[in-house]
Amino acid sequence: MTGNGQYPPPPQGPGQPQRPHALPWPPPGHRQPQPQGGQGSPYQQQPGGQGNPYQQQPTHPQGQPYPQQPYPQQPYGQPPHGQQPYGQPPYEPPPYELPPYAHQPYGQPPPPPPPPPTLRMPPQEWQPPPRRKTGMGAFGIVASVLGGMAALFVLMIIGGTMLANSTGSDTTTPVAIPSYEPDDEPTSRGRTDSTPSRSERPTERPTQRPTQRPTQDTEPETPRVTLNTSLKNNTVYKAGTLPRLNCRAGGASIFNHTQLKSLILKTGKCMDRAWQPILEKQGIRFRPPNYAIASGRGRGACGDYPSAGSIVPYYCPRNNTIYASTSAMARGNGNSRGYGQIISWHGGIISMMAHEYGHHVQNITGLMNSWWSTTLASGSQSTKLALSRRLELQATCFAGMWMRSVATSYPVSTSDRSRLFWFYGQVGDHPGYPRDHGRPANNNRWFRQGWERDKAYQCNTWLAPASTVS
Repeated sequence: MTGNGQYPPPPQGPGQPQRPHALPWPPPGHRQPQPQGGQGSPYQQQPGGQGNPYQQQPTHPQGQPYPQQPYPQQPYGQPPHGQQPYGQPPYEPPPYELPPYAHQPYGQPPPPPPPPPTLRMPPQEWQPPPRRKTGMGAFGIVASVLGGMAALFVLMIIGGTMLANSTGSDTTTPVAIPSYEPDDEPTSRGRTDSTPSRSERPTERPTQRPTQRPTQDTEPETPRVTLNTSLKNNTVYKAGTLPRLNCRAGGASIFNHTQLKSLILKTGKCMDRAWQPILEKQGIRFRPPNYAIASGRGRGACGDYPSAGSIVPYYCPRNNTIYASTSAMARGNGNSRGYGQIISWHGGIISMMAHEYGHHVQNITGLMNSWWSTTLASGSQSTKLALSRRLELQATCFAGMWMRSVATSYPVSTSDRSRLFWFYGQVGDHPGYPRDHGRPANNNRWFRQGWERDKAYQCNTWLAPASTVS
């Protein structure tokens, strides 16, 4: 007998125009003012009344010295004080007239200087040479395309490897909730047919052909399916996600026996439509459970429902039947609060019925038989209770999967989902009760595991750490 047990509570440089080599710059006799002791501008009045040399306008007759030479007169064109202009030999006046810019008043800005002496001035009719093509030829284009394709291929390989290494992780669920991958068993255990492998097939053809064709009455042999019914590597863990279903709950009241019973039977059919296709796809024979819903008390194949002082429904594997009392679940029984006194929305009770349906899934997949055999083989009461908690919390995880599958149509709003999560943090093993269903915190953990991870193998409580199933 299995009950859900959910007990509530910028400068000049390369590329810039250079000064001409024919005339020194600055002109002879010019003295660039220097700052006095680092104060003031170099262009301010200097001592002795000289004024700013850039504001004087001296004439510049050819071959005459500049007036007011502050240094010894130098022949025109010679560098002052023995300096060489930019590394050139002493200047010799040209046999032709000076260029127009030599007669400009001193102090006016000089015309744009010619290019450096290492370059020749091109004639006026000169045209710049055609620019070299900088684009790639046909060979360059082909090489670029091939290089890009090679880089893309390498990226695809790297990306595929990273994706393959990350398929076992899921970050959509809180860290506190464990996750598990289905264990790949050898082919001898998970094989679903009796077809021999290549090494087992005959290497020679038959020497004679059959003389008769098979009669029409001969039926092909149905392939045999080998199921894994163990607790940790059960075939059900390969079933994947439940399909999204249209299952409207309506506005039933949980305090009305007829309405609640009708809702339980209606949603039970939705559970059939959810679990049947994914189980049969794995070769698991499906059969729906039966229901016995009473308004008060009743007696079933596995005992009274509800039991004395209890409100919980239960699943009986002897006849695949779910037993429940609507009044006990809604209003409570004796000193036990009813689910309806914790959450008045009918989704709370229906999720509990999905928990009992989870026990039916365990029964038809062989999980329940394996649990019972392991329990009988154990001589420790604490071990038996630990096994019971893993069984119950797995059913709670299956309930979370089903509620997620109908969330859109039922509907389960965001606030309703939060209420469900909170509700499962109120039910479970409380002080004074046997520790056979798990603490309220772990009931909340495994209901969220089923809802958020939404895959059958994520409900493998048999691989979970003991702290998550306590």
